[in-house]
Amino acid sequence: MQHSQMQALSPKELNYIADSISNEEMLIKQCAATASIATHPAIQQALNQYVRSHEQHMNTLIQALHQHQSLAPSQSQ
Repeated sequence: MQHSQMQALSPKELNYIADSISNEEMLIKQCAATASIATHPAIQQALNQYVRSHEQHMNTLIQALHQHQSLAPSQSQ
């Protein structure tokens, strides 16, 4: 569903998305590391599926940021 007009995200919303991306990155690394040392194939498979799932979540969050990037007010710091 495409919105005809998006509103800019607030700084609090942008921080929340940035934190969520960091959390997804951490979960990807943890699942991948655990999958690499797991000895049971079913556990490895489940962890690798979690990696793919978290990668999808992270990509969705990044896409949301990119969609709103043009709406963000420019700030000089």
